Amino acid sequence: MTYTLFAEAEVQTTGIGALGISASAFIIQFISFLIVFILLRRFAFKPIGKLLEERRKTIDAGVKMGLEMEKAKAKLDTEVAKKMREARIEVDNIIANAHKDARDIVREAEKSASRKAEAMLADAEVRIEAETELAKSALEKDIIGLISEATEAIVGEKVDMAKDGEIINKILKRRAK
Repeated sequence: MTYTLFAEAEVQTTGIGALGISASAFIIQFISFLIVFILLRRFAFKPIGKLLEERRKTIDAGVKMGLEMEKAKAKLDTEVAKKMREARIEVDNIIANAHKDARDIVREAEKSASRKAEAMLADAEVRIEAETELAKSALEKDIIGLISEATEAIVGEKVDMAKDGEIINKILKRRAK
């Protein structure tokens, strides 16, 4: 003997029943589907949709910001290159001016040294001239003394100083000619 738990229902052989689908089971499943769909839509799909929309906006904002940063970086790179060129020109000008100033300082130092050397030479010439005059004067006195002694030895007598000076000047004038 075989027992079945369920009473065998009469199977319809026409319409949807021919496919093996029960209309009451279909309606119950359809209502269950609608309830689950409404619950999912309200509590899952909308929050997930909002979350996805917020993430999309965040990503779009990030991409937009990235593009703006790329433009800003390109602009900054251009400005940096321009400033570097300007700084290089300014440095070159400063170096050129420093070289010019150094040349001017060297020229001025050379002129100053030249002036000092000329002053020293002029001073030395004055000193030499003065010493030469002193030496000539001393030599002249010595020569006059020697001539006086020679004249005395030749003449044999002492001539007074005035007469002696006249004789010496005559001799010196003859020699100078």
